[in-house]
Amino acid sequence: MILVLDNAVEGGYMAGEVARLLPGEDVETYNYPNGEADPSFEGVDGVVVGGSGAGVYDEPDQPWITRQKAYVERALDEGIPLLGICFGHQLVNEVLGGTVVDSGESRGRLVEASLADVPLFEGVEPVVPVLHSDVVTEPGEGMDVVGTADYNEYFATRHRERPVWTVQYHPEFTPEIRPEYSDYWTETEHSFDDSTATRTLENFARFCRRPATASD
Repeated sequence: MILVLDNAVEGGYMAGEVARLLPGEDVETYNYPNGEADPSFEGVDGVVVGGSGAGVYDEPDQPWITRQKAYVERALDEGIPLLGICFGHQLVNEVLGGTVVDSGESRGRLVEASLADVPLFEGVEPVVPVLHSDVVTEPGEGMDVVGTADYNEYFATRHRERPVWTVQYHPEFTPEIRPEYSDYWTETEHSFDDSTATRTLENFARFCRRPATASD
């Protein structure tokens, strides 16, 4: 089973889309901010740490973030495959000792990234959707950079020993839900016709259901 951590504090942030786009019927979601206990690892083959309107530095006002950091640490210790998306990208890197800051610029658009030749990005074109202002400024210990953008050199990371990947972009963001985020979205020269970012989720699911080595 693949577990999607829904980190929406007041709705939105597309965890439902992550679950919908992950192939297979063995996908469950858990809303962390409003949950009373951490979900179990029993039967979990992989975890997706989703996006959020909160920042990883909001722990005093959002105590669930502290709980989730501990949960991610346990998942790392147990070798459970992890995929961090946006807020999840930032949280996983911070858990491993990295740093995250508010860049001061809100970005909701399609951008062009440089993605490494790794299985997570198989079939993923360089044009990907983003919706964020926080950025990773120093990756966590053991995290190698596998994706960059013109405004951030730590756009995607991969742990060199563990089955852990993180991406700043939203692979679940599609034209169907773009109208819901029109207040945050800026059109650019890029088109969703040029984006195959959803393949990221398919590739992660394939890894979870057919274990490989972290070096992938």
